Amino acid sequence: MNVADSEVVVSILSDAGYETTKNINNAGLILINTCSIRDNAEQRIWGRLKAISHLKKRKNDVKIGIIGCMAERLKEKLLETNHLVDLVVGPDAYRELPLLIAEAEAGHKAVNVLLSREETYADISPVRMDKNGVSSFVSIMRGCNNMCAYCVVPYVRGAERSRNPVSVLKEVKELVDMGYREVTLLGQNVDSYKWKNDDQSIGFPELLEKVAMVNPMLRVRFSTSHPKDISDDLLHTIARHENICNHIHLPAQSGSSHILKLMNREYSREWYMDRVNAIRIIIPECALSTDMITGFCTETREDHEESLSLMELTGFDFAYMFKYSERPGTKAARKYLDDVPEDIKSERLSEMIALQNKLSAKSKKNDIGKVFDVLIEGFSKRSDEYLSGRTSQNKVVVFPAGDLKKGEYVKILIERCTSATLIGKSI
Repeated sequence: MNVADSEVVVSILSDAGYETTKNINNAGLILINTCSIRDNAEQRIWGRLKAISHLKKRKNDVKIGIIGCMAERLKEKLLETNHLVDLVVGPDAYRELPLLIAEAEAGHKAVNVLLSREETYADISPVRMDKNGVSSFVSIMRGCNNMCAYCVVPYVRGAERSRNPVSVLKEVKELVDMGYREVTLLGQNVDSYKWKNDDQSIGFPELLEKVAMVNPMLRVRFSTSHPKDISDDLLHTIARHENICNHIHLPAQSGSSHILKLMNREYSREWYMDRVNAIRIIIPECALSTDMITGFCTETREDHEESLSLMELTGFDFAYMFKYSERPGTKAARKYLDDVPEDIKSERLSEMIALQNKLSAKSKKNDIGKVFDVLIEGFSKRSDEYLSGRTSQNKVVVFPAGDLKKGEYVKILIERCTSATLIGKSI
């Protein structure tokens, strides 16, 4: 989401006459796009501000701005306790950036963190910041209506609002015309996408199908799905179209129905496993990834074991795993006691990571001997003699370059693997 937002910001400022630079020492304006979903993300931003403080001291007319979720959540602290920051702009106020920058240049602290019920930036053509020219992001909705107890997103990004499907399809077609071969549709919860006007209602399965039909050579991904909303209709849509990737990111957060209820996730362990089983039946080759939290309020050893068992039963190909960190203003911060000691959180997280490493290794070993269609994204990180790309299942593959080129599809026979990568040859 932050990448997509940054591309919108660059577009707005480019239209206002600004240019980007690769060298921060040459910048007259530095904007830091932020996330507040976890404490460590915010801590990195404070560290980044400290790291660039010398630029302000050396060149006093440099303006520094904090944009995005952290701006919305910590506007007073950013302005009152950090004299480096000249402007603070929330995720729904990017159109005001040229005016706010002018205000900052006049010597005033510039702030706009008002949330909107309508803003989707649908009419703005993002300036693509990705450098491979193969894969890009398309934001289809903003905000979130899921009031998960631990999550700050609804407070910093506001309520859900979906983009007009016409604008989404226009952006996708423009990307195809520019040579892109893969798009990822983005939303805090893409499954709840819903566009309505007087005579039409389009949900996410319909939008996904329309995007897939733009061009059969365009791969389509999406993120993130909420387990309570993922429908058989969506799964059958994925199964019908070869160019919709066989990968679903389905955050579980916990394997304990007790903890899920406290989290206000609106589904149980049984519901989650039902959705996993539906995916396995309708899309047999689909890869699954997830998010998991250890040490949420009141979590017992038994709750943790249920999370581990859910991971084993599902056999996740990949997972993002975190210790619970209390976010101010959330229901969990207001109502629950953060009562799991840090050392226990860390111990459980280590166990979870160790298990996922085994599951990921097993997943990759199961791919040895199989042939996959791989979209080439560029050279591998280690050698220009090898190319790198991804399978429909979102697994990274490395293979000899030969005469192959970026942006092409190639059939790759998987011969071996590392902990993170499949390695093969073109056939």
